[in-house]
Amino acid sequence: MRYVQLRAFHHVAIAGGFSRAAELLCLTQPAISDQVRRLEEEYDVLLFSRARKQISLTPEGEALLQITRRIFENEREALELLNERRAFRVGNLRIIADSAHHLVGILTRFRQKYPLVRIHVRAGNTDSVTSALRRYEADVGVLGDVPDSLQFELVPMGRSPIIAFVAHDHPVASRDSLRLSDLPDLPLVLREEGSRTRSKLEHAAAERGVMLTPVIVAEGREAVREIVAAGAGVGFVSLAEFGEDRRLKRLDLSDAPQMEMDETLICLPERRNAKLVKAFLDLARDPAHNQ
Repeated sequence: MRYVQLRAFHHVAIAGGFSRAAELLCLTQPAISDQVRRLEEEYDVLLFSRARKQISLTPEGEALLQITRRIFENEREALELLNERRAFRVGNLRIIADSAHHLVGILTRFRQKYPLVRIHVRAGNTDSVTSALRRYEADVGVLGDVPDSLQFELVPMGRSPIIAFVAHDHPVASRDSLRLSDLPDLPLVLREEGSRTRSKLEHAAAERGVMLTPVIVAEGREAVREIVAAGAGVGFVSLAEFGEDRRLKRLDLSDAPQMEMDETLICLPERRNAKLVKAFLDLARDPAHNQ
């Protein structure tokens, strides 16, 4: 087994094809195909299913990919260690978050300290965040309510109360707060099933014997924001995610002060000492990032 064969297999697997892998490695497609073929022949194993000019990983290929992900991630970390200064000049930090609002302060300080590091931020839910980390497609994740079963390095980012909000010309905009018992009489705009905000709100209401029935269910917090801003009803969000929007009026939930959203930075334990990951987590641990 040769390094070039494993490298060829790995890049074909993550790129989804021989042509794309050849582009990534600056090689010809026949060269990539030959390296993968030699690896399969030497060990009498089929790593890719080739049907109708499309490829997919076989079970053996999936198992090998989990190993090569670690191999090439370790290689990347070794290069960072050997080129510590360079790692902070030309590195890339990949972040996947269920809400980017909680990252703003840390990202600002990180950019000030490491201005040439390229940062990539994308959105995800709990499943996609944890999957991206495990597949080495992201370096750091941001989640609320991390399940106990997940084995990750955790850095708490704080908590924020859930609030209601309405358009400035909505009939209840003259008030500063609402009670959960007020909500059944109001047009509610809620997030989709599975939203943590909605789940916490419904749970708190149910504990007080209040049933919540939305008039509109919207996919994503930005959709809720726009619908509420148009005057269609009452929305809910964590205070940290509310931000500044002159179209909207914030309303506290006076009888649910403990209804809060937690946010946590997470990464794989084996990645916590990678240079850029460690630098980012160290900033998050610094109490100054909340000032």
